[in-house]
Amino acid sequence: MKVIELKEDYIELIDQTKLPEALEYLRCYDIECLAKAIKNLSIRGAPALGVAAAFGLALVAKKNIEKDSSEVLKELEKAGNILKSTRPTAVNLFWAIDRVLERAKKSRNPAKAAIEEASKVYEENREVDKKIALEGAKLIEDGDVIITHCNTGVLATAGYYGTALGVIIQAFKEGKSIKVFADETRPLLQGARLTSFELVYHKIPVYVIPDGASGFIMKKYGVTKAIVGADRIASNGDTANKIGTYNLAIVSKEHNVEFYVAAPLSTIDTNIKSGDEIPIEFRSREELKFFNGKRIVAEGADIINPAFDVTPNKYIDGIITEKGVLKKPYEESIRKAFSTH
Repeated sequence: MKVIELKEDYIELIDQTKLPEALEYLRCYDIECLAKAIKNLSIRGAPALGVAAAFGLALVAKKNIEKDSSEVLKELEKAGNILKSTRPTAVNLFWAIDRVLERAKKSRNPAKAAIEEASKVYEENREVDKKIALEGAKLIEDGDVIITHCNTGVLATAGYYGTALGVIIQAFKEGKSIKVFADETRPLLQGARLTSFELVYHKIPVYVIPDGASGFIMKKYGVTKAIVGADRIASNGDTANKIGTYNLAIVSKEHNVEFYVAAPLSTIDTNIKSGDEIPIEFRSREELKFFNGKRIVAEGADIINPAFDVTPNKYIDGIITEKGVLKKPYEESIRKAFSTH
């Protein structure tokens, strides 16, 4: 599946809000369209957002390639600010924008440099994705029963197989017999809609469960491992991921289920010391207030709709990266991973 592609004068991406009922593509000819697509989750997942942001700046560069350097840089910075305002938690989006802008600013031909750097972001993302899948698959044993949360496959990364889901798919491709329980993942059901879609595509046995059923499933069905993705990881290993991940980590600890996070090093924010510094996105009340156009929350009841929560590092048994599986103490293993990056 080609999740997102940079064409000559537009960006084409799978509209993930239409899955699994329909596989439809959205074309964005300007940065405003891409920003809207990111906001409404037509494209989502930290690594995929990094690729989308990089492609967004490349598209702007293409459209302004005939202008002088100062004008190109002005348009790139304007586009970067628009994209940065879309999703505050996913650090890959900011990382990709800063990387492309930095390369453009150092070049005599900023438009060409931005386009080249965006292409590198995409290609490196695919290679990193593959390494994460291969490293993580080493942890999977024949007969494992795995629970996962949200969607962390290629739809979330625009890469090889994905991060957490990539680990699962790679292990299955290696011939290991596994079974997967996928949390439906509120509020937009990324697990039910997207994770099930990808696992069925790869012919991997999957059972979709309500978010609140994870404890029951672990106790009754012998779950052996939990593997999730991440949108931002602090330098101490605290991890922000889709809302409900914190609950899953606590329940995993209670049932002696190994809990792993799979993410590229670009998702680790070494500028923050702990999860307390990670900005948490709160989404529209309307997402919970209505279902299929019908009100399901009583008039007069207020709504709090966080998109993410933070799992403290004490609940995490390992962080699967392209540099291998990082272990506690995370400050040390993360520092060492970056020193060889």
